[in-house]
Amino acid sequence: MEAHSAGASIAAGGRAVEPSVANALPHFAPLLLFPLVVCAAMFGGWWIAGPFAFFMLASPFDRLLGLEERNMDPATTRESQLFLYNLSLWVWGAFWPAIFVFALWQMLVGGRLSLWEVGLIAGILVMVAQTVFVVGHELVHRRAPWERRLGEFLLASVSYPHYATEHVYIHHPRVCTPLDPGSAPKGVSFWEYLPREVLSNIVGAWRFERRRLTRRQLPPWHHTNAFWRYAVLIVFWYGLIFRWGGPWALLLYLVLCGSVVFSMKMSNYVQHYGLRRIRMPNGRFETVKPRHAWSAAYKFTNWLYYNMQRHADHHTSNRRYPLLQHHGEATSPQLPGSYMEMNGMALFPKRWFETIDPLLDRQRARFYPEIDDWSAYDSRAFAARPDAFDAIAEIHAAAPGLAEWINRSPALLDTLREREFTDLELPEGFLSDAESEAIARSGLARLYWTYELSLSEMRAQLDDIPVQDAGEAVAAAREWSNGKVFQIAVHTMRGSLSVSEATTALSRVGEACIATVLSAVEEDFADRGVPRASGGVAVAVLGPLASGEALPGAELDVRFVYDGGPARYYEALCRRFRKALRALSRKNLLLAPVPRGGMEGLLSLAEFKEQLRNPGSDRELAALARARCVFVSGDDEIGARFAQALRDAPGGSAAREMLMAESREAAASEVIRDTASRAATDIAALADGPPREVNGT
Repeated sequence: MEAHSAGASIAAGGRAVEPSVANALPHFAPLLLFPLVVCAAMFGGWWIAGPFAFFMLASPFDRLLGLEERNMDPATTRESQLFLYNLSLWVWGAFWPAIFVFALWQMLVGGRLSLWEVGLIAGILVMVAQTVFVVGHELVHRRAPWERRLGEFLLASVSYPHYATEHVYIHHPRVCTPLDPGSAPKGVSFWEYLPREVLSNIVGAWRFERRRLTRRQLPPWHHTNAFWRYAVLIVFWYGLIFRWGGPWALLLYLVLCGSVVFSMKMSNYVQHYGLRRIRMPNGRFETVKPRHAWSAAYKFTNWLYYNMQRHADHHTSNRRYPLLQHHGEATSPQLPGSYMEMNGMALFPKRWFETIDPLLDRQRARFYPEIDDWSAYDSRAFAARPDAFDAIAEIHAAAPGLAEWINRSPALLDTLREREFTDLELPEGFLSDAESEAIARSGLARLYWTYELSLSEMRAQLDDIPVQDAGEAVAAAREWSNGKVFQIAVHTMRGSLSVSEATTALSRVGEACIATVLSAVEEDFADRGVPRASGGVAVAVLGPLASGEALPGAELDVRFVYDGGPARYYEALCRRFRKALRALSRKNLLLAPVPRGGMEGLLSLAEFKEQLRNPGSDRELAALARARCVFVSGDDEIGARFAQALRDAPGGSAAREMLMAESREAAASEVIRDTASRAATDIAALADGPPREVNGT
């Protein structure tokens, strides 16, 4: 949807860049450095000047070539048209380890270079290796596992493989919030920012992996912990260096890697400095928008660093680098120079603040005219206690003296959470009698589960969970669902929710998870580069999920109905849909496990209409008539055509309507008999604790 709208705007403005050999070749510019590095490492002397000259010419080339504000249209560009663009990335990733090893060999073992030549070549490697993070960053965002592993290997060459976890699963979902140490607050210099950012990267990545395994009831040292891969890669590189040159070589390598990481952190600092996502009334942060990253359009730097300066679009779309869109002043704040120039300026805090802070103030006035006071967002207390924003904002507005206290010691805010200070949980004795308290608690629970936590809010919560492919989406949706089902069960056990209110909420949970998982499957399928078919496919649920009467252990009855072609495209897509839904149903508190072959096959819309006209039984007719479309792939109109088929199915026959009503009554009676005794059992079992084989949250 996003790609389509972007493509439409490009077409309307007539500013599209067509994918072509001529437009792809400039992105091979980074490869020109490799022969220069080889010559410098092999011959030394004046050959060392070649790579330095290349980088020194970057700024003049930017001024000479100017800006590139045109975009490639993501909606009309096929995957096959991006082969050359991808090839430049893959070739860089394949050549870098070989060139790096060759240069290190010449420095540590070859014996032909003097000490000053070794130092200069180390500086060259640091400059070239900045692209390691650009290419590695691009690859760890790809959906193909081999590309992600290649990205990890490249990052390990500079001792930073854990960036693959931290960047994708921490930085992206938390960017421009105090929960992200990579987003520097206003007034914080690069030198203050650097140590916390480096430390939090590795600690945050490890904590994420540990939490991920704990939620799946696995120990931290389980073989699926990504840190095992990272350790093997680090041992490979350090073992190689030690074998060649011993402890002194290790020290040189460590300094070299530290210098590369240092240069990468300058870019991280620049990309999001001072930019903040505002906190919404519901307590969540606003969706990431182009305004939450600094942009630049210098042509040569974008060729040299694979469109790194289009970072704003990367955070809102996660497109491959040639499809990244440049956002102008109307949507994204613009830097006064290229990323390379700004990285250098960041080393001098006074000059940096004098240059960027006025631009930041202008950005805030443009995009958030309703906010006059940003002191709460910029405060250290907010960075330390993001969930206490309301209290922080109140104190900053009313009592500057107290604001200084909480900025010096954010732990003071924790006292506002003690029982005697808050009525959020409605403690015992809140009202004069127990009956009134029970009514108040029940009212809060009902308001949240039946009104505030709507289907769209559930989808938004699921969308906030970072995943890279359908497999991760299934695991994330299952864990999120189990947590919500448990909460609903406890509310029902306590009498805060009625059974009918609980089943409505449970049905929403199921629908949100199904739609989220199928959306991820659709993205994986599209990433294979298969030409899209015309028309679309509607995915509908039957039974309790469709009628809003789901209870724990509900059967997942799904229909896949397509219109358009070719049919083999939708058959392949729906095979993936069924596989993902079967995986979602395993160890799921809400859904009963779906056996292999337990879901219906793919039907054309005409076949589905025929099935509605001639059902196998009255019960089948009643079930089909209550089907509800929960996901659409391709043409959105397929959902409307599916709904129309349901409305037209009985054909207006009074006898058929009566028969359907009788079938519904019979089915409802049976459901009531079955579920009335089952509801208390299911909920009581959940209240005692989820079964051992079910993943906790």
